[in-house]
Amino acid sequence: MLYAAKITKQEGSWIVEFPDKPNINTYGESLKEALAMAEEALNGAIESELSQGFPLVEARTEVKGTGMHAIAIDPQLEVSYRLFEARRGLTQGKVAKAAGITQQAYQKLESPRANPTVRTLSKVAKAIGKRVEIRFV
Repeated sequence: MLYAAKITKQEGSWIVEFPDKPNINTYGESLKEALAMAEEALNGAIESELSQGFPLVEARTEVKGTGMHAIAIDPQLEVSYRLFEARRGLTQGKVAKAAGITQQAYQKLESPRANPTVRTLSKVAKAIGKRVEIRFV
């Protein structure tokens, strides 16, 4: 998932703002550093939002042709958040039981550092009436 970052030069620094995530701001001394800081700030904020149970704010701002920079969130973090959102309204225990795994194993899947197999994701998707779709973009 990509978020648009507006990066502007101000007084010798590069200021980063996210139109879809106005609570995230950072900067760098160079454009390269600003891009690295943008990725770190975005991932940190999204990980915090996941741990607090907030709904995922989808990226809506277009990057192409706007002069903005595309900042990607960590794929493992995105998988965890997508699982959390897909499970909304169901307990982890209920989903785990339907998927044939322990609640502790399922709980780890929603951890931002999880690294589930496609097979496990397929089991969980089936348990919540969904399917797994994988794309390389």
